[in-house]
Amino acid sequence: MATKTAAGKKKAFGGYAVNFNGATESLETVFGKKPISPAEMTKVLWAYVKKKKIGGKD
Repeated sequence: MATKTAAGKKKAFGGYAVNFNGATESLETVFGKKPISPAEMTKVLWAYVKKKKIGGKD
């Protein structure tokens, strides 16, 4: 069952908070130079978040 915030909106799925403050990598560094699909981009982004330990549960 989803919880609601004070404004009445549902909480984001999974409840993760990601803070990119202090990250110096460019998008090209993270994703590479070749075009990738949105699904692959999501996988790469979450691998980056886990590697840098910048995500956490709310």
